Formats: sequence, structure tokens, C-alpha cells
Amino acid sequence: MHTPVTLATALTQLGIAFTNHAHAPVFTVAEAQAVNHAIPGAHIKNLFLKDKAGALTLVTALDTCSVPLNPLAKHLGAKGRYSFGSAELLRTTLGVEPGSVTPLALINAPGGSLRVVFDEGIFSHSVVNPHPLTNTATLSLSPADLVKALNAWGHHPLRLDFSKFQTESMPLTA
Repeated sequence: MHTPVTLATALTQLGIAFTNHAHAPVFTVAEAQAVNHAIPGAHIKNLFLKDKAGALTLVTALDTCSVPLNPLAKHLGAKGRYSFGSAELLRTTLGVEPGSVTPLALINAPGGSLRVVFDEGIFSHSVVNPHPLTNTATLSLSPADLVKALNAWGHHPLRLDFSKFQTESMPLTA
């Protein structure tokens, strides 16, 4: 499994510019707001989800965005409702601890092993701020570079406009 140091090396090898901001550990969106004021850009939340058949989905959305799990599961064709993946499943799949969920943890997961969904609102910002595999830091980079890294690791996020989320028709782009 990668560490924050080997993640930084991998991003550098991909030609991705980033800034690392160390801070006290944060475990929730509410706790993160205390450190976010000093870090410009889009602040996000990440949901590690599992459907009834065991299929995994990682959702990354603006921290102010509502993520309606039942309509999302229906829209994405999940088998039954979504539930949150266990701490053990999170560790074995993404190699991170609860509170440190991040799309950058996909470096630890084989490409295609889980569905990745991004809130379209992230792309209206020039900078996005995920954790670098630990909740004691925030890494700032462009949304395009985040997608570039995920693509390089075999993950191709779907983009949904959560601000217009409807159970019948929700815009979905790749």
C-alpha cells in the first residue's frame, strides 16, 4: 500500500503539481471546516459505499453538497440500497483509515475494482483539496490533475451534477 510520501512521488512522476497542507487530524466535514478556511479551493467529502451485492462505489462531492444515497443507488443501477463500507473493507480496498477516505487512495486499488463518482460541482473550482491518504493533511491540486491521476491508475470517474439530482433523470458524463 502507498503512503503519503509514495503518493507524492507518483503524482510528481505524472507531472502533477500540488501543494501539501499539514494540519491537525480531522475526521468529519464539520471538523475539517476548522482547517479549510486557510486552504483555498473546493473542499470535498468522500463516501465509501457498498451495495447489497458487494459492489463498491467511491463518491466524491463538495462538502456542502447533499448526496441522496437511495436515488443515487437507483440511478447507478446498484443492487439494492447503498450502505457505508466497513472500516476493514476500507482498509483492504483503499488502504486508508476511516476519516481519511480520499479519491487519491485509488492508487491502492486495482483499476475497475470500484465505481468512482464525482460531483460535477468540483469542476467549477480551479483547485480541489483531498486528503493525501491521511487526515492530517490536505493536498491541493487541480480537478483535471486529480482525474489525470485516477485515469493513470485505471479509474475513470463518472461525473454527476448533484445540484440537479433527480431520481428520474440525472445528467451523467464520463
